[in-house]
Amino acid sequence: MDETRWLTPAELRAWLAWVATTTLLDGALDRQLQRESGMPHAYYLILAMLSDAPDHTLRMSDLASATQSSQSRLSHAVTRLERQGWVCRRPCPDDRRSTFATLTEEGFAALRAAAPGHVRTVRDNVFDALTPEQVEQLDGICRAVLGRLSRDPEAVPIPGVCPAEQR
Repeated sequence: MDETRWLTPAELRAWLAWVATTTLLDGALDRQLQRESGMPHAYYLILAMLSDAPDHTLRMSDLASATQSSQSRLSHAVTRLERQGWVCRRPCPDDRRSTFATLTEEGFAALRAAAPGHVRTVRDNVFDALTPEQVEQLDGICRAVLGRLSRDPEAVPIPGVCPAEQR
């Protein structure tokens, strides 16, 4: 039997800081988007992924991967976004088992309206606390961890914080 490699005190301190940071940041982003735009962070990510896609369209399976969602969870979210008129679905003409999700003009307008507050919250809670060197370190650290979590780290989509047209 393998012996457990327990975390060192420095690793444990870093791990607990990571967990607390990501938990609190997720909550702050979700609260801000709900308060100012009436959408949860998960919906914002769906709209952002679609805004970055060619023709604002992705296969549902690719959208699930891009947002790190299960197919079922994504399907429920897209159903709600369809009801709001922000996304529409259509069958894939080449593959009967696949469905495309497309960002509508109304959805893009909602994303554009939500983006400034979202970016402000990201900047206030993350980047304004870091030096440029720390931003580089954060990028390297996140990519190293993503490399362990994904078979192809370059294929792991990293959601944008604003629509492509605003960059």
